[in-house]
Amino acid sequence: MLLVEKGRQHNHPLYAVWLADSSGKYLQTLFVSESIGKGVFRRGSRRTGRWMPGEIERPASLPYWIHQRNIFNEKGTLLPTTQSPVADAYTGATPKSSFKMRLQSDQPLQGKYRIYLEVNQSWDWNEHWTNNRFPGNKEYMTSSQPALVYMAEIDTDNPGEQVPLTPIGHSHYAGENGELICDLSTLTTALQILKEVTVTIW
Repeated sequence: MLLVEKGRQHNHPLYAVWLADSSGKYLQTLFVSESIGKGVFRRGSRRTGRWMPGEIERPASLPYWIHQRNIFNEKGTLLPTTQSPVADAYTGATPKSSFKMRLQSDQPLQGKYRIYLEVNQSWDWNEHWTNNRFPGNKEYMTSSQPALVYMAEIDTDNPGEQVPLTPIGHSHYAGENGELICDLSTLTTALQILKEVTVTIW
């Protein structure tokens, strides 16, 4: 069971949650915000002169998950699309507030694993990540402060144990690679999107 308590800077962020083995090797996605998982954003097209839902790829949204998942779409990029979506069982509307979520793996688990959560929120500029830091980089402009990655190590042999997920790094500012940057000193309000994240073994 995943418990996410929103922080004071929470404002419609995007999420991905996934399972990895004890060394961090990706195993499967457990949840991803529907807009990323299906490749359709509520404000994805302005063809009619106003914002409408539309297909769009936003590599800066959740880069670490995208590269850990490492599944190519029909265009040769790593983002899910309408033709190469994440399965319905693992996508859903982005929670608007604090939430509990029952996480279900495809296979029975035995032993030690890692749970990762990546979160990102647009327009959260700060003194380091300013809107003119990378002029002309459209992907950076959709992200502002980079996506933040949380992690917890769990042991299925300890049912009932509640384990906190803690920030371990941030993703590339424009989603150009899958690097995890451990220095969080330049992040400010991004660290306040979530107040607390825990997972309970069951």
